[in-house]
Amino acid sequence: MPGFVVHLGATVLCAHGGQAMPTSPNPRVLVSGQPVTTQAAPYTVAGCPFNVSGVLSPCVMGQWLTASTRILVGGVPVVLFDSQSMCAPNGTPLLIASTQTRVTGM
Repeated sequence: MPGFVVHLGATVLCAHGGQAMPTSPNPRVLVSGQPVTTQAAPYTVAGCPFNVSGVLSPCVMGQWLTASTRILVGGVPVVLFDSQSMCAPNGTPLLIASTQTRVTGM
């Protein structure tokens, strides 16, 4: 499915509201003046309040499971608005709240 290309300035959250940031966006391709993110770069999550029966079990890292099938940057698929992901250690997804709306990919 087509979706907007995700870039460094996108708002990405874990399912519990923690802020997620890419560890290494690709600086060779810019969208809205900011580097795009690729499937290979994991996201770090900060501020996740998730707990199980009073024991903290926050999201720490998120990895994209799906990405673009047609757009590659450095041989790696770019992350799209509809890409699927999973956080460690609890298996919940990352949620893209907002991103640029000028460039779409498939």
